[in-house]
Amino acid sequence: MKKAKILSLFFAVAFVLAVFSVGAGAASAPYKSYTYDINYEPLESPHAYVPDKEITNFDMNMDKPLNGPSDIFVDKNNNIYISDTGNKRVIVCNSEFIYQFEITEFVNSEGVKDALEEPLGLFVTDESIYVCDSKKSRIVLFDLEGNFQSIIYSPEADIMGTDTAFRPASVAVDNAGRMYVVSSQTYSGIFSYDENKQFQSFIGAQKSSLSVSEKIRKFFFPNSVISEEVTIGYLSCTIDDDGFVWATVDTSQNEQQFESAIQSNDTTYAPIKRLNVSGSDVMVRSGFAMPAGELSFMSASFKGTGVSDLADIALGPNGMWAVIDSKRSKTYIYDQNGVLLVAFGDTGTQLGNLRAPTAITFFGSDIYILDSKMNSITSYKRTEYGDAIDQALYNDINRNYSQARADWEKILSFNVNCDSAYIGVGKNQLRTGDYAASLKNFKAANDTKNYSDAYKQVRKQWISKWIWIVPIVVVVLVILLVKALKYVSKKNKAGATKTGRRTFGEEVLFGFHVIIHPFDGFWDLKHEKRGSVRGGLFWLILATLAYVYSVVGKSWMSNPTKDKANFFYLIATVLIPVFLWIVGNWCLTTLFDGEGNFKDIFISTTYSLVPLVILLIPAALLSNILSLDEVAISTLLSGIALVWVGFLLFFGAMITHGYSLGKNFAITLFTILGMLFIAFLIMLFSNLVSRMVSFIGEVITEISYHSK
Repeated sequence: MKKAKILSLFFAVAFVLAVFSVGAGAASAPYKSYTYDINYEPLESPHAYVPDKEITNFDMNMDKPLNGPSDIFVDKNNNIYISDTGNKRVIVCNSEFIYQFEITEFVNSEGVKDALEEPLGLFVTDESIYVCDSKKSRIVLFDLEGNFQSIIYSPEADIMGTDTAFRPASVAVDNAGRMYVVSSQTYSGIFSYDENKQFQSFIGAQKSSLSVSEKIRKFFFPNSVISEEVTIGYLSCTIDDDGFVWATVDTSQNEQQFESAIQSNDTTYAPIKRLNVSGSDVMVRSGFAMPAGELSFMSASFKGTGVSDLADIALGPNGMWAVIDSKRSKTYIYDQNGVLLVAFGDTGTQLGNLRAPTAITFFGSDIYILDSKMNSITSYKRTEYGDAIDQALYNDINRNYSQARADWEKILSFNVNCDSAYIGVGKNQLRTGDYAASLKNFKAANDTKNYSDAYKQVRKQWISKWIWIVPIVVVVLVILLVKALKYVSKKNKAGATKTGRRTFGEEVLFGFHVIIHPFDGFWDLKHEKRGSVRGGLFWLILATLAYVYSVVGKSWMSNPTKDKANFFYLIATVLIPVFLWIVGNWCLTTLFDGEGNFKDIFISTTYSLVPLVILLIPAALLSNILSLDEVAISTLLSGIALVWVGFLLFFGAMITHGYSLGKNFAITLFTILGMLFIAFLIMLFSNLVSRMVSFIGEVITEISYHSK
């Protein structure tokens, strides 16, 4: 009995200590770690990295504290280099962060005493220390003992251009000695030098983006200079063992452009790039959103400051890489496929939080982040969860697939929101032929590309089993289509000689004649009264439903967010433009001798929507049997439908109003402008009414408050 009590007491103490240690571990990080769902809402994640210690000049055995440091680098021997910009020096420490020596003054190649003025970016090879001395427009090379070797100055002025200054901020050198330099005041791309340190070319120049108004201005005044034509520059760069340059773009130069690019997944304006020697971006981006740091600005609950300012990028073990957001003091870690593994950090002075992060580097399993305001380095230790991710990535890279699957499943036991884990398990299932299960995992990670690969295999299995059904279905569909077309043609021919009022069915079927024979069809709509308002309403309703189905009826691969579709918004997407077109066209043609009245315009417009019904629905259905590579066929059908409708609207208006081709073109152009003007007036009126209601509410509240 006494032994039982002692044993119970032992387990109770162990339990309390375990709870306390878990709580202490959770509290050791003064920030939340997270990933994102497909709606860009943060999903809490276990900590992959937790703060370990803050390293200051006292820890490094230095009397003089750091002053606005800019960069940190760890070489192959684990020596640590810090660009102490404010003190105009480069500090060299051993692997324990103990000060060894510093580089400040030197005698240059001309035998003249020289000194660093504004050391920014650093890179260290087996032979040299490269220092970006930005204010003096040069890169200074030292040997590993800090002895001067050489200086690389700005390229010739004719190469640079009159509006460009050489202000090196970041440098990277590959294994062959080729050098790449990011200049803070250069917008032509990244400087590329050969192994002899001779300038070769600019690579990775960003494309400029002009607004519609600026494009029109440029068309009429081709020699005018537009500020927006200046391309976006880079902030930092590094290089991997294969010679690819990884670089972050200066998003602050045009935040709106980058917000739009990230929302639309337009990689032309991606804020992080991986460039080959010719400057082409070859980064793998398999996630549902491109790597860009913070994504919450796209969420419905967003309250923040826009896109990330990606101050630095670092390459880690087993394909991991990380960027830091100096705007939010956050770190984002991705795998080799560009899928976010974890985001962490916050602004503050607690251990682990930062004030102005300027540089990041991996040190084995640890991460070091340099802070230019706190004048210190924060060390982050990898947790058990982080170790599991690293091990899974290692086994994936080394093709230990069965072990990798076990690792990914272990990670899912830590975090059910880890997209990389679902993808890792799904890939293993795909390799072993468990295609149906892999589809579920790829869908859970919103990975459309791998989902498409698995779907191809599922489709292949189905076709091999039911191949005899395919020709039967095709033949039946063709027969039904031919019979339907014959029936419609017969009804329309009979209607041509019929006198008196047409039936509703005849009025509806005449829509098929209009889209095939628009000139005769629109003439008969107006003069022979072969259509009607009720027929037009029928086609308008059907076209609206077809558009709604074209969004929600598509395959998941074509539209991963279809389950979140807003039906009222989809309906308005059709009805509002139709309403604006009818009203705008009626207003203009009334002033410019149009022969059609409001009723005629309504009928010709709504009958022009028939192609949406006959093409959008089949396009959506077709997308459900196509892979991601083939879905362009479905998109083509939808595009044909829209072009067809535009063609019918144009010629329908021309025939309805009796205009010439040139006059109708002008009226169409002004109708579109009128639509925009009417929409503006509606928005202005709505805003005014909203303000009035708000004002009246405040007055009522104020009166009721004072009456008490």
